[in-house]
Amino acid sequence: MARLLILYHSRTGGSRQMAEAAFAAAQEECDAVLLTADEARPDDLLAADGYIFCAPENLAAISGAMKECFDRCYYPVLGQIEGRSYAVMVCAGSDGQNAVRQMARIATGWRLKEVQEPIVICTHAQTPEAILAEKTIAPADLARCGELGAALGAGLAMGVF
Repeated sequence: MARLLILYHSRTGGSRQMAEAAFAAAQEECDAVLLTADEARPDDLLAADGYIFCAPENLAAISGAMKECFDRCYYPVLGQIEGRSYAVMVCAGSDGQNAVRQMARIATGWRLKEVQEPIVICTHAQTPEAILAEKTIAPADLARCGELGAALGAGLAMGVF
C-alpha cells in the first residue's frame, strides 16, 4: 500500500491543524503517517512514497524546527527518494511565499516531483500578541488542506504519482 508522510512543525497550532486535516483525508486513500519535524528521521522519509511538508513561515523563512528536520534528514536520504511526489502547505502571517520557495528548493535538491500547487493559509497575524497566539484555521481553509491530502493520497494509491 502506498504511504504518504505528512511532516509538519507548528508552534501556535495553525500548521498542526492544516497537517491534521490533510492526514484525516489522506487516511481514506492510502497509508498516511503524520509526524512532527522533531519526530521525523531519515528512515521515515525512505519508507514513504510521497510527502506533504507543512510549516509556518517565521521571519520570512520556514520555521527553525522544520529547517533542522530537513538538515538532519537531507544527506542520509539524498539519491534514494528521487522522483517521489510532494506538496507544500504553509501557515503564514502575511505572505508565506519565501517558505514555499525554501521547501521547494530542498525538494528540488532531493529531486522530488511537485504534484500539487502549494497551499498558503494567511492568518493576518501582525502584532507580537497575534503572532504568538494560538491559531484557529477556518473550516474552508482546512477543507483545502484535506483536499490536498486526499488528492495526494489517492494519486499515490492509484500509482498516478
